[in-house]
Amino acid sequence: MDPLIDQLEAALEKGNAHATFEEAVKDIPHKLLGDIPDGLPFSLWQLVEHIRITQWDILEFSRDPQHKSPLWPSGYWPKEKAPAHAGDLKKSVDQTIADRKAFIQLLKKAGDNLHTPFEHGDGQTLFREALLIIDHTAYHTGEIIVLRRLLGDWE
Repeated sequence: MDPLIDQLEAALEKGNAHATFEEAVKDIPHKLLGDIPDGLPFSLWQLVEHIRITQWDILEFSRDPQHKSPLWPSGYWPKEKAPAHAGDLKKSVDQTIADRKAFIQLLKKAGDNLHTPFEHGDGQTLFREALLIIDHTAYHTGEIIVLRRLLGDWE
């Protein structure tokens, strides 16, 4: 399982064919975090927080059979268009990275049980949850980049 886990870890941490989450959120000016261009539903802040909340939920579901997920969709999207404090973006990004590292540790600990369904789920496995984090984060990272381009903050 080590080569598979190594590939999952690389997909979680690296951009491979696209920008990483860290690259997408690097140096976002605070003044742009709450801007929403016409016709779009979310701000940069809401996208970053959505990634953090969703990954946290997947991590907790994967390691805690008693975990209760937030209500969908309201519990996964912040209502606030911008963070309350200047340091909130850094906190959100740092937590996202820390939770990703914790999830990678679950993968490494699972070893040959990567495909074993969770007793508390309805067929989910750690492998499936890893793919979900990879896919979800890549999707919304792309949205962050497009939004930054629309706001004139991406080369």
